[in-house]
Amino acid sequence: MEVKEGYKKTAVGVIPSDWEVKLVGESFLICNNLRLPISEEIRKSMQGSYPYYGPTKIQDYINEYRVEGEYSLIGEDGDHFLKWKTMPMTLLVNGRFNVNNHAHLIKGRKNETITKWFYNYFKNRDISQFLTRQGAGRYKLSKSTLITIPCAIPPLPEQKAIAEVLSDADNLIQALEKRIAKKRLIKQGAMQKLLTPKEDWEVKKLGEVVDRFANGGTPSTQNSDFWEGNIPWITGADILNQKVGEIRRYITKEAVKNSSTNVIKKGNLLVVTRTGVGKLAIAPFDISISQDFTGIYAKKDELLTNYLFLFFDFNKAGLQSQNQGTSIKGITRETLSETQIPLPPLPQQKAIAEVLSDMDKEIEALEKKLEKYKLIKQGLMQNLLTGKIRLKYGDRHGETA
Repeated sequence: MEVKEGYKKTAVGVIPSDWEVKLVGESFLICNNLRLPISEEIRKSMQGSYPYYGPTKIQDYINEYRVEGEYSLIGEDGDHFLKWKTMPMTLLVNGRFNVNNHAHLIKGRKNETITKWFYNYFKNRDISQFLTRQGAGRYKLSKSTLITIPCAIPPLPEQKAIAEVLSDADNLIQALEKRIAKKRLIKQGAMQKLLTPKEDWEVKKLGEVVDRFANGGTPSTQNSDFWEGNIPWITGADILNQKVGEIRRYITKEAVKNSSTNVIKKGNLLVVTRTGVGKLAIAPFDISISQDFTGIYAKKDELLTNYLFLFFDFNKAGLQSQNQGTSIKGITRETLSETQIPLPPLPQQKAIAEVLSDMDKEIEALEKKLEKYKLIKQGLMQNLLTGKIRLKYGDRHGETA
């Protein structure tokens, strides 16, 4: 591979010519002497306000601290190492805290590296080649191995400039996450207020306000022709965040005829009544369902599907409490039919559904924005941590590769 002028091939890939490659042990301080293993039983007697960290998260809060300042943590052992693409391998911790003996504490060396460079550089990096195995899915990163891992090291001012950009991106993401969490709490409060039965509401059994319930089923997997059609078919596992997720399987009309599945028409309710009770969705298009589901066709002159969806979503715990069975739990058709539904007049049902739907749309828009921010940050990390994009810092003019 041809290397562009101003860059060089190294053990960690192509990096700018003025960057170095050094071992972790040469460039950072490993402060494992500050670790404080405390058993869960003892921690119960010393509850407080100082975080007690494990390799990937806070495990407790206790009434004393041993570490103060800014450090990066990376696990010494665990099953998280192979999830490096989607799960952070490092934590950045600041303030007063404690760390157990399952994480290494890393700090930058004065006038050479900053702690945030280690945190960012190894946050989503594959280090599996440096791990030893401890059982089927557990891996270990010993201190003796950690110090031998190579790391690209930019000039100190550039490390700081990169860290500042990535910190700004993190702050934007965190602010948006807090905003989404607040919106969800507001929606939860609105649901509580709007869906709590009022004096003028009727209460009816679901079976009284439903035209019909529709079964689901699975076409024979022995007949491959059944699975080469254009009718979407889903199981309970395909319901994500109370919506139909990506369609993974399609069946034929013959498969529908020769099995107990039904094609539920667009706009009707899909309720998971076994293997995942509490999940539900409104059919976004005509869709066939597995035996995990019951399709519900509401009487449109008495019950709006959107209102029924909101009622069940708000009362998931009530649905789940009706689970019956031993090996495979579920809700029977009879139990579902007997479920009590508080019914406001139809115009009120519509108004309630519209208010909560508008809130959902606002949350969805923010979630899409959050996903976009995360993708932008991922791109920044890929480019900045390899030197593909250079930042201006001090008196030096940056370059863009």
